[in-house]
Amino acid sequence: MDKLKQIQLGSEGLIVPAIGLGCIGMTPSFGMEVYGRADEKEAIATIQRSFELGGNFLDTADVYGPFINEQLIAKAVGNNRSRYILATKFGMEVNEEGVFTGSVNGKKDYVRKAVERSLKNLNTDYIDLYYLHRLDKTTPVEETVDAMAALVKEGKVKYIGLSEVSSATIRKAQRIHPITAVQTEFSLFERSIEEEGIYDTLKELGIGLVAYSPLGKGFLSGQFRTAGDFPENDARRFIPKFSGEQFAKNVELLKEIETMAAEKAITIPQLAIAWVIAKGAVPIPGTKRVKYIESNIAATKIELTAEDLNRLESIIPLGTPTGARYDETWMQYID
Repeated sequence: MDKLKQIQLGSEGLIVPAIGLGCIGMTPSFGMEVYGRADEKEAIATIQRSFELGGNFLDTADVYGPFINEQLIAKAVGNNRSRYILATKFGMEVNEEGVFTGSVNGKKDYVRKAVERSLKNLNTDYIDLYYLHRLDKTTPVEETVDAMAALVKEGKVKYIGLSEVSSATIRKAQRIHPITAVQTEFSLFERSIEEEGIYDTLKELGIGLVAYSPLGKGFLSGQFRTAGDFPENDARRFIPKFSGEQFAKNVELLKEIETMAAEKAITIPQLAIAWVIAKGAVPIPGTKRVKYIESNIAATKIELTAEDLNRLESIIPLGTPTGARYDETWMQYID
């Protein structure tokens, strides 16, 4: 395979490969298997195979586990730390016992506590890209970003980002310190950032877009046609998008995407990833298996024409109801 294309993420100088690797599924999180059962040995092999192919941009968070996901990455990276780009997140409050409290904490003292903990768990003295995982609605974002900016000055963090925030929040944050990237869910089945103007705000301000769940939480893998296809204890069983009549409607839309992928002699995931890249975002599909890494990275070579994009977006036009992406509790964390 040819060398993986590199791009500049945002306007602050961070260079990353055109596709990253989401690591959330490599360990249990929030007391359940996020995308089916994980195996540490296979997860580490997946990270290392991605690295061999040029995929050295890894995404994690302190709350994944909590802590064990960052520790797994440290183990996989080993002595090659300087050759990886590590992104982690904080803000979903984790207490001293290592338990997610259910709250979001963006206060200055917690920012400091969280970064020191992540540095230890990642076995590193700096984090390449540090995100506020969710907005603390009880703390001005300016306070949080000011505390993050102090970490940049100290060299503990190179670039800062936000996750799942509104245009108004992005603009407030940008006035305090340049934001390199905003991470949000973005896929053919989740385009709310376009509907809400966030996509345009990022382009206007020169902030990079990192797309998590570019395969619609695995739906665009094409493997799941009924709710019963998800493994037991899989978090997706509790997501409205994957239940009842809405799921059946989504499967019908997926069939049209499948037809287009077949015509191009590529897989549905490759077509979905190529679309995200064509939209100017860096996708971070999550996988914990070596066999999917090569296929995902190969998708960066696919060139979609304007006609291709129009056809894909006419299958699921903006505003098409595809179901909520989280249950009511988790939707409350979205800005």
